[in-house]
Amino acid sequence: MMSVYDEYEMTIGIECHVQLATKTKLFSPADNDARNAEPNEKTHEIDFGLPGMLPVLNKHAVELAVRAGKALNAPIARVSRFDRKHYFYPDLPKGYQTSQMYQPIILAGYVDAPLEDGSLKRVRIHHAHMEEDAGKLTHHDGYSLVDLNRAGTPLIEIVSEPDIHSAEEAKAYASELHKLMVYAGVTHGDLYHGNMRFDVNISVAKKGATELGKRAEVKNLNSFRSVERAAEYEFKRQVDLLESGEQVVQETRGWSDDKQITTSQRSKEDAQDYRYMPDADIPPVVLSDEEIARIQAEVPMLPGEYREKLSVLNVDKSVVYTIMDFKPYVDIVLGALDRKGAPTARRIANWFASVNTAVTIERGDCDAIDISGVVPKLESLIKLSDLVDQGELSSTAAKEVFIAVVSNTTDDPREFAEERNLLQVSDEGAIAAIVDEVLSDPASAASIADIKAGKDKAIGYLVGQVMKRSKGQANPSLAQKLIRERL
Repeated sequence: MMSVYDEYEMTIGIECHVQLATKTKLFSPADNDARNAEPNEKTHEIDFGLPGMLPVLNKHAVELAVRAGKALNAPIARVSRFDRKHYFYPDLPKGYQTSQMYQPIILAGYVDAPLEDGSLKRVRIHHAHMEEDAGKLTHHDGYSLVDLNRAGTPLIEIVSEPDIHSAEEAKAYASELHKLMVYAGVTHGDLYHGNMRFDVNISVAKKGATELGKRAEVKNLNSFRSVERAAEYEFKRQVDLLESGEQVVQETRGWSDDKQITTSQRSKEDAQDYRYMPDADIPPVVLSDEEIARIQAEVPMLPGEYREKLSVLNVDKSVVYTIMDFKPYVDIVLGALDRKGAPTARRIANWFASVNTAVTIERGDCDAIDISGVVPKLESLIKLSDLVDQGELSSTAAKEVFIAVVSNTTDDPREFAEERNLLQVSDEGAIAAIVDEVLSDPASAASIADIKAGKDKAIGYLVGQVMKRSKGQANPSLAQKLIRERL
């Protein structure tokens, strides 16, 4: 049944702030890792904007921006410049933000985002520019506190074209952008600590309209699920406004995860309101073709190349989707592929995808990624897979051992399995004795008769009795084989 929402189309452009994985800030020598730090502990005179303090550009930040350009299929500007973006905030001591308005370092590119149906959504990148982050305000009843630990943190802001037309596409783009930046080594990608934040600009218009509607910007989303749900909510909110004869206001809105709604924060400024002007304290960034080629040659495999390598496993695309969220897991699977071949790699990939362990990514969808999570040893997982191949572990027991291995509780799967009596008995003589006991039990007579009458499923009861008498340690495949031989 058609609804009024079917008459409208959403149009979305996304601005993504990516925190660069540098040791120090963009223009000061202050530590760039403020996690678990006391307020205003990771600061320097430059971050406070004190008189006479001059910025010194972080060379590594420039190199990471060049890496990002390769991941975005975008050329790098041979000359880029920094500008001052003026606006007053208590957490911006200088009174302006150093950014790149007129000559950004990364030019037009694109991202191909995989959708759930297996197709790709191409989203064009308008540009990406370098800039510094502001600090953080914590609001209390009647007063606010300022923490400048984040002030001066190096960012690139990736600005997409308005090519996205559904909440699913928005989520897919945000997810793929995250993978690209993490796999390229541009950022740690810790969404919980704000390493990547998404601003979703959304407007609605009747299908077939030649002009876009007025847009609202939903700021600072830090999970793929919130990008999707904020887009869904905002689409309906704007359609409801238009259908009731009201107008959509161009504004900045916030997203409440608790209430699953957007709320108005402030009217949206235009570029001229910021009074951009060239920053006279920072020389232009000049890059040669040789420098760009050298930096980009160091970029490791990107998500598309990983997916191509994983295609030989012939696993469900949901398995690939899951393990791709945490790069160390993909590297382990490919390591197993090189060492032992597709069957072992396939089994390990399925374990990662299906077992909910303490270090598996919290897939709300990617509300948080534990980038400091322990990474299991490839050798231990290969040994575990060998135990399954040799019939010494059932699939259920293997998952229990896998949890122990992947959380670094043990690096010796056999020892762990022995301690918990998980190893299967594959001694044919021992299992044959139990099979004979089961078959001679009067309670088995009905099942034996059913099997002889062609009702093959009845063998499940007999195998179950063997497993019960062996306390779960008999190899069920061997038990079934022996039962069939005797019948």
